[in-house]
Amino acid sequence: MRGDMVWVIILLGYVLGSIPTAYIVGRLFAGVDIRRMGDGNVGARNAYHELGPKAGVGVFFLDATKGALPVLIAQSAALPQVAVLIAGAAVVIGHNWPVFLGFRGGRGESTTIGVLMALVTQPMLILAGPVLAILFLKKNTIITSCVLFIPLPLVCWWLGIPGMLVAYSVALPCLVGVTHYLRTRQVSGASAAGAA
Repeated sequence: MRGDMVWVIILLGYVLGSIPTAYIVGRLFAGVDIRRMGDGNVGARNAYHELGPKAGVGVFFLDATKGALPVLIAQSAALPQVAVLIAGAAVVIGHNWPVFLGFRGGRGESTTIGVLMALVTQPMLILAGPVLAILFLKKNTIITSCVLFIPLPLVCWWLGIPGMLVAYSVALPCLVGVTHYLRTRQVSGASAAGAA
């Protein structure tokens, strides 16, 4: 029964992650397909630039919430730590490769932030001040993500967070980085093909 619960929560994580909040917000409030705007990314950053600050911030909080939810459910069910971490990874994978949009979604920054807020809350809160300051000054989410994700493992280690969570705070943002790289290559390839 416990094994079944683990699989249910992992599946729940993927399905929740697959809910394309930026796409839904674009359709409901602007009547547009976010995939055909800006860089085509189904996430908070593209929503911010193409639909406006309110939409972007709203999508960020929705994506972060769906990231935290499976982790909190798994923790409340007293599942093993490994299962909790897999559920967190599943929601990011669902966001990046959603079943509801043909497996093409966002890059996962906001969802990853939600997962990590639920798992390593204190380090994330410590870094929140510098992150918000950089976001306000630079208006660049890529730089902001680096300011958050690069020092995060060091802050976790400094606070005595268990090694498994320190490693996870490295691995999950790496998934964001890999997705960003793949998306950028796809966009560059499409642009080159169009120019040809």
